[in-house]
Amino acid sequence: MCIPPKEMLAVTLRYFASGCSLGDFFYTYRIGTTTASQVVKTTSRAIWNALNKTHFHEATQGNWLDIANNFAKNSNFPLCLGAIDGKHVRIEKFPNEGSMNFNYKKFQSIVLLAVADADYKFIYVNVGGFGKDCDSNIFQQTSFWKLLTQKKLNLPDPAPLPPQGLKVPYVFVADDAFPMHEHVMRGYGGHNLTTKQKVFNYRLCRARRYVECSFGILTNKWRIFHRPLNLSRQSAVEVVKACVVLHNIVRERDGYRFEDLLACPLQPITNVTPTSRKTGRGIRTCYANYFVSNEGALSWQLSKI
Repeated sequence: MCIPPKEMLAVTLRYFASGCSLGDFFYTYRIGTTTASQVVKTTSRAIWNALNKTHFHEATQGNWLDIANNFAKNSNFPLCLGAIDGKHVRIEKFPNEGSMNFNYKKFQSIVLLAVADADYKFIYVNVGGFGKDCDSNIFQQTSFWKLLTQKKLNLPDPAPLPPQGLKVPYVFVADDAFPMHEHVMRGYGGHNLTTKQKVFNYRLCRARRYVECSFGILTNKWRIFHRPLNLSRQSAVEVVKACVVLHNIVRERDGYRFEDLLACPLQPITNVTPTSRKTGRGIRTCYANYFVSNEGALSWQLSKI
């Protein structure tokens, strides 16, 4: 491929941003579909390798505490380190993979599993899971889950719910598809929930929405996600990873936060009933008790349940 690097980058960014097909580049850049595919694959890999180490949070306690402070300020969920979810990225059927990528939504996909912070940036991503697999299975096969369960993520020590109270671990929030863990909080299931449980679910959703919004910003900025990726598996993975790191760069340079007015100041906590905190359910109970206490409640939360 005798194509200048600047032109390769231009082709790739146009492919990401416009959502056009590879065949369209013949009329703009006078290159064939096969050449365009190789350009996109090579440049996507180069973007990821060059930028991922500088535009993803390092697992240091200082960075974790900054993320937790942002969640407490913007979503009123204290000691939260990130929101976890998966997104199905639509693809054209890969050869020789049968129905491995046919998901419950009735289309072919690979899974982008991500952890997002309160600035709509991705902290961690895993790309390429089979579309047929549920988010929980993919999550438990990731290096993130292994490091989390082995306590090698350098998380801060348990802290009292702000500014004082029972000590609980720092947690990640997720939906019901993910396993309960001392560091992974999910909502209460079922229909006959108490007011306290409904309030907890509402407060959890306020924090979890950041990963959903991150996916929305990603797909609307890079419109290649609005159509099935007609690429090989390896190329599709490289494209998604490159778009993710570019998304983080855009968020770093944006700085506009429209939801700051939704936050309310955290108040002192008192009279919290002690409970077991050895399991995820015990920790969830600590949060639920705090969210319905006079000090931890939001003025509008009962109207939302």
